[in-house]
Amino acid sequence: PIIFPFLLQVKPQFESRASMNCGVFTAIVFKTQVVAGTMYFIKVQVSNSEYVHLKVFQSLPHENLGPSLVSFQTGKTRDDPLTYF
Repeated sequence: PIIFPFLLQVKPQFESRASMNCGVFTAIVFKTQVVAGTMYFIKVQVSNSEYVHLKVFQSLPHENLGPSLVSFQTGKTRDDPLTYF
């Protein structure tokens, strides 16, 4: 698993918007895209066999803003490729 300090900050945003409660919330793989800050695309395991793809924006440090869940895709498997979306 990959450790993202902000992943636990994003979890309640995801759970609220996806109407899910996740017992597991583990990052498996990620990609980044540099914008005015960083866009993270993260594959996250949310149960034994279920995965989601998250798009999370982290602004530049001087802006002092937390990570923001931009969008997500549910119903993914461990083998689904992580793509920019």
